[in-house]
Amino acid sequence: MIQEKNPETQSSKLILRGIHFELTDDLKALAQNKASRLLRRNEHIIRLRVDLEHDQTRGASTQFIAKGHIEIGGPDLLASVASDDVYKSLDLLVDKLDSLLRRRHSVRKDKRNHPHGVELAVALPKT
Repeated sequence: MIQEKNPETQSSKLILRGIHFELTDDLKALAQNKASRLLRRNEHIIRLRVDLEHDQTRGASTQFIAKGHIEIGGPDLLASVASDDVYKSLDLLVDKLDSLLRRRHSVRKDKRNHPHGVELAVALPKT
């Protein structure tokens, strides 16, 4: 049985901020579309925050900085990328966060499927 996600709950998990510039409606729609890919990958994501920043003090090749923060059970996932275009920064950020989610899932699956024994220095009492 395929369970469809409610778009209202997905949009409530996304926090999108523009720092030092206004976010256009197209950019907001693109960010929500990209974020839905991340939210579909893992249903345990509590909140996804994306900060898009325009820093004019940097060089022309790294003026737009995209920072992502995924709140999830366990350690939070953080990523940051910089490029010369805000759309390119958003694409690179989503790819980076997606790879972090995939890596986290594979590590957890590997630990679950291949547990290792623990050696104790002291003998356990028999009951």
